[in-house]
Amino acid sequence: MKRLRSWASGLRLRLVLAFAAMTLVGAGAAAGASYVTARNTILAGVQDPAMVQLRDEVRTYLPQLTLPPDQRQLDNMASSLKGITTVVFGSLHSRVGLNPADIPAGLRSEVAAGTTIQFQRVLEGGRPVLYIGMPLLRYGAKQGEHTGIEVYKTVPLATQQTAIEQLATRAWQMTALALPVAVALALLAARQVLQPVRALNSAARKLGDGQLDVRLPAKGSDELAQLVTTFNHTAAELERTVGSLREMEADARRFVADVSHELRTPLAAMNVVTDVLDEDADQLPADTAVAARLVSAETRRLTRLVQDLVEISRFDAGRAELRVEQVDLAEAVANSLAARGWTDSVAADLPSVTVPADPRRLDLVVANLVGNALRHGAPPVEIRVTADDATVSLTVSDHGPGIPEEVLPKVFDRFAKADTSRARSEGSGLGLSIALENARLHGGDIEAANTGDGARFTLRLPRTAQEER
Repeated sequence: MKRLRSWASGLRLRLVLAFAAMTLVGAGAAAGASYVTARNTILAGVQDPAMVQLRDEVRTYLPQLTLPPDQRQLDNMASSLKGITTVVFGSLHSRVGLNPADIPAGLRSEVAAGTTIQFQRVLEGGRPVLYIGMPLLRYGAKQGEHTGIEVYKTVPLATQQTAIEQLATRAWQMTALALPVAVALALLAARQVLQPVRALNSAARKLGDGQLDVRLPAKGSDELAQLVTTFNHTAAELERTVGSLREMEADARRFVADVSHELRTPLAAMNVVTDVLDEDADQLPADTAVAARLVSAETRRLTRLVQDLVEISRFDAGRAELRVEQVDLAEAVANSLAARGWTDSVAADLPSVTVPADPRRLDLVVANLVGNALRHGAPPVEIRVTADDATVSLTVSDHGPGIPEEVLPKVFDRFAKADTSRARSEGSGLGLSIALENARLHGGDIEAANTGDGARFTLRLPRTAQEER
């Protein structure tokens, strides 16, 4: 059914219909023109000789006629003319031939007022009949001087009408026979046109799916061949550009990973020094103590940034490992809050639910979501765990200003900031991005939304273990 709908709405049907319509119009026009020409020829073959014959017969009899004619002369003249003929003079008419009342009134008016022979075809009882009318002019008189005598003759056209009807039937039969031929030719033409179009469609789909090395053979020199050549050139340029971008991206990621790893050792030493400075800060002069604490805070921030960069580089390189075990989500969340001293700052509703997860990565997700709510939201910060047969949801809500609507779609982007006027933030700017990557590594997801009273982040994890990636 789907294939039938596709065929019915596709280009092939439109091409077939257009081709068939053009063929029918052409065949119909040709048949109509042939019919009209043949019909006129057939009728002319009857009426022209009949008109010439009547004119010659009248001219032959005209010297025997005296004016004004009496009844006998009218009867003699009508009897001498061949066919069904009547002669009319005023109120008199020949007693043989036609009844003047049966002659078309229009023809009589034209003959009475004119100087040339006239004819008219009419249907009588469903049969075509030809009427010919001729006015008699005075012998030797100026052109147009009428004697008042009119001669009328009738010629049946039944035989000619039968021939015309047969001709019309054959013409329409030929038109009908042209239709299947037109459809067959249209299908053949559509196949020739649509075959490369389908190939282009398939190649474009592969190109859109990331198969950048797809190419098509260019055959011929028509517009479709030119289109194929253009497609191949576009695909080649796209492959080259994407390749360059991928190389640049790989180099950038490699650089970040290398720098992050290289910074870990000196930062470890700096942390040792800053720990000593923190312990002795109270014994230092006031200005020196402030400077020592500032250095200590910035060193811890730099350490966290480097750790987050290392974590992100693992995701980018596809080297993030997931060590899954059955974890009590309530216990894991409580331990994460306690480890950071947030237990009294967060209202938790934590029923016991077991999920397959990596405890370290789950701790990172909880820490990032709760830390984000504490830094950027307002109390009370609430954590709630709910579950159904397939999914476990952990919701972190705050009662702060919420997330600006223009920031909401990209809140999980790296280094995204809710307040763009701030040059720096307390965190690394990578926390939510790392949390989302960890959730997806578990086969779950994180959603961000505004509640009207603040922001809400919802972590969803499957209740069954996902296949390793």
